[in-house]
Amino acid sequence: MDAPELSIERRANLAGSDARAAAIDCLVAGVEAAHPRRVVADALAVEDGELTVTPVAGDAATYDLGSYDNVLVLGGGNAAGHVAAALEPLLGEHLDGGAVVTDDPADTDQIEVLPGDHPVPSERGVESARRVLDLAERAGPDDLVLGCITGGGSALLPAPAGDLSLDHLRATTEALLASGAPIGEMNAVRKHLSASKGGQLARAASPATVVGLAISDVAGDDLGVIASGPFSPDPTSYDDALDVLGRYGVDAPEAVHSHLQAGADGERPETPTRGDAAFERTAVHVVASAHTALYAARDVASERGFAPMILSSRVRGEAQEAAKTHAAVAEEIAATGDPVEPPAIVLSGGETTVTLAEDHGEGGPNQEFVLSAALELDAPAVVAAVDTDGIDGATDAAGAIADEETVGSDGEISVSAAQAALNRNDAYPVLDDADALLRTGASGTNVNDLRAIVIERS
Repeated sequence: MDAPELSIERRANLAGSDARAAAIDCLVAGVEAAHPRRVVADALAVEDGELTVTPVAGDAATYDLGSYDNVLVLGGGNAAGHVAAALEPLLGEHLDGGAVVTDDPADTDQIEVLPGDHPVPSERGVESARRVLDLAERAGPDDLVLGCITGGGSALLPAPAGDLSLDHLRATTEALLASGAPIGEMNAVRKHLSASKGGQLARAASPATVVGLAISDVAGDDLGVIASGPFSPDPTSYDDALDVLGRYGVDAPEAVHSHLQAGADGERPETPTRGDAAFERTAVHVVASAHTALYAARDVASERGFAPMILSSRVRGEAQEAAKTHAAVAEEIAATGDPVEPPAIVLSGGETTVTLAEDHGEGGPNQEFVLSAALELDAPAVVAAVDTDGIDGATDAAGAIADEETVGSDGEISVSAAQAALNRNDAYPVLDDADALLRTGASGTNVNDLRAIVIERS
């Protein structure tokens, strides 16, 4: 099944040179390769009533669909609706229903596609998450639960734990997003404020057989971090969550601190860990990841006549600092031909972060990455970066594209304006004025950030 084509607003204008066109082509190919329609077609098959799941790494697993009383699809995330839509025709008469929560809906006949919001949870997301939990709790020992797990699930499956309210979750999420904490540490907190995350959805579905299908937006594909690991053992604790709040100065509500402290004092049950009975009949398979996008982008680079190099799928840290390293790699290639001869395209994935200034403006990690790289570049190169879900930060842009002439005395953006924008985390307006933003709308998938730096011959 072919994935829908990714459309970029004013693509022809943005691709004004061969290098720019190549950068955009790489990004588009990467996003399209990770779309659930293509992923499900590549990783799953049903033949003679048997479902075979082939993960991106490891051995395939087979499940006899006819041996279960009911086959249900449950989960959430940015791409969960599209996963559900792709699973319906594949499972056919074996499917008995289910529900997923998403902010990017898709048409389905049997699986409920319920609304939620990202990156900050909402009331409708709470209601939808409770519906998913209810269906999980109804699953019996002879049922099969296929768990759709994709990026964004942490916000889209909120389900506040204990006496916590949605307002408590919203305030904590906003503070975490502004703190610069990496996703694994953010999710250590969110798992302990939720009734669905950190293996608790698997616990709810137990003793049903649970087969998780994960589209990873996490560096290293840590199953406990993707969507906060609803079907996976949780290696973190209440103490870890409290430590994150303290180390990053997260201004969470007092009710959140009290909830976490009660858990640390043994007054609340911990999230299930490895060896818990909830996981005796549970397996989670990563069916797409950053590598899915990177390998597709690498193929396009080769086809266009560029030497491709995948720098890393696990780039993390502050977006502005990661950009400087990428710019330095591009300059080295242009100047010396190391580690690859130009013309070349350097590709990377992962997730960078932004620690917001108190009076911050508008933007996102990928916009800051591009603006910072353009400010640094001293080589004939194009830098482009997107969040593969089509939404960078809380803006209508997926990311941006620039070259070594975008910032400077003769460029669309002055050095002083670029530096001021970065200092205030306000990259969006200056990139918009420079006609450098990449707008795709919701892409239907999420394997996190994807970057392409095209280096021409000096």
